[in-house]
Amino acid sequence: METIAKIRRAYHRDKKPIREIARDMNLSRNTVRKIVRSDVTEQHYERKSQPRPKLEPYKEQLTQALQEDQDKPPKQRRTALLLFEMLQRDGFAGGYDTVRRFVANWRGQAKGLGKAFVPLTFAPGEAFQFDWSYEQIELGGNNVKIKLAHFRLCHSRAPFCVAYMRESLEMVLDAHVQAFEFYGGACRKGIYDNLKTVVSKVLLGKERIFNRRFQVLASHYLFEPVACTPAAGWEKGQVERQVGVVRQKIFGKRRKFEDLAELNQWLKEECRSMAATRKHPEFTDQTVAQVATKEQEFLIQTPVLFDAYQENTARVTPTSLVNFDRNRYSVEASCVGKVVTVRAYANRIALIHNGKQIGLHRRQYGRDKTLFEPWHYLDVLKQKPGALRNGTPFIDWDLPLSLQKTREQLSRRPDGDRQFVGILSAVPVYGLMAVEQACAEALAAKTVSRDLVLNLLSRANEPASTSTCQTPAHLPKLRLPPQADCRRYDRLLNGGDHAS
Repeated sequence: METIAKIRRAYHRDKKPIREIARDMNLSRNTVRKIVRSDVTEQHYERKSQPRPKLEPYKEQLTQALQEDQDKPPKQRRTALLLFEMLQRDGFAGGYDTVRRFVANWRGQAKGLGKAFVPLTFAPGEAFQFDWSYEQIELGGNNVKIKLAHFRLCHSRAPFCVAYMRESLEMVLDAHVQAFEFYGGACRKGIYDNLKTVVSKVLLGKERIFNRRFQVLASHYLFEPVACTPAAGWEKGQVERQVGVVRQKIFGKRRKFEDLAELNQWLKEECRSMAATRKHPEFTDQTVAQVATKEQEFLIQTPVLFDAYQENTARVTPTSLVNFDRNRYSVEASCVGKVVTVRAYANRIALIHNGKQIGLHRRQYGRDKTLFEPWHYLDVLKQKPGALRNGTPFIDWDLPLSLQKTREQLSRRPDGDRQFVGILSAVPVYGLMAVEQACAEALAAKTVSRDLVLNLLSRANEPASTSTCQTPAHLPKLRLPPQADCRRYDRLLNGGDHAS
């Protein structure tokens, strides 16, 4: 630039000829003439072609490999390092940087022009966005991959995250219940990917057939679900951005938790902290939390929480178990062989028959696990009391202390199992606490038996004695009040009068 400025001043200001300028500055006349006639103030040199003498024999092979990878998903494409090692095996003697620059240039040309986007503005309470992400954590001492449900209010940018072990329908439903409770209401519209748990069928344009149970959720919270165009993640760019921020800021290092409950409580606090410390991109004088507080007035309030479950049917096996999600759960023995309804929640399994709950268990996410409730087998024990000793549901049965001691003492008797089953049969009638108290009294008396325990229960539940009956005023008083005297019967035998 300095040389060009000197040439321009000498020619235009000092009126020197081109020959003299070239001689004084030791330049060719063509160079001086080009600068003067083009009237440029600076020049750039750009290499039209990059010589690659070592890569040139392998250029066609490398290009073919890049074309093969172009149609694959991004995670399955070979990196520049892998392509460099491939060429090295075929005799390439050049450096890695040569291959890396060629790969970057080829892929940049293949992408073409970047896509342009239009910034979006949402009114308060108008819409929220939803998405899933996968994160690695240590849960209960084991390294596991959790599924993180992300919500984001489009107006205030308020984030919310909740973790699950799966991303099935009941998890989606429960995540919405948790999010709307956290925000204090729901928006008028929800923006989603074409999730299989949410969208049953993709039709032309924006038309979708949504899952029936998900439609019930949307109807309950009065919001309209909207699915994005397939492979168009920018239509919910806010939550897509949130996924990256949460992964970098919150899960940048390996986190350790005892269970999901502790993790989700921690996530709520982290979401509140993020909202309280981040400035809103549009209302720069306010934080995200302050804008979210104002937006809460525009959210749709729903006083009753949605019952977030997925419903299936199953048949009860002869061992009074129901198979669901590769695990088994016990139900009342009276339902053996019948078809029951399984309501799968995010954290529990409820089993229903004819509108009555016949089983409730904490949900298991492993495989081949069996959860027993010993009380479900009480009717079977009445017929087969010997099963009390080796029955799988009764191993390590966590009974109250007095019942455990009663079982130990009765187990030494020939009919001890039958007697203890008789005591257990009183629990549905009198309640567990009453039976426990009766057993404690029997142990204190050092006389443990079924008859004694049942007698104590009966006496403890006798109706209260009635008070002395008062004679009504309109009835005459007895001349001889009744007396408890058994000797009167002896006088009757001797011929005496009944009034004597």
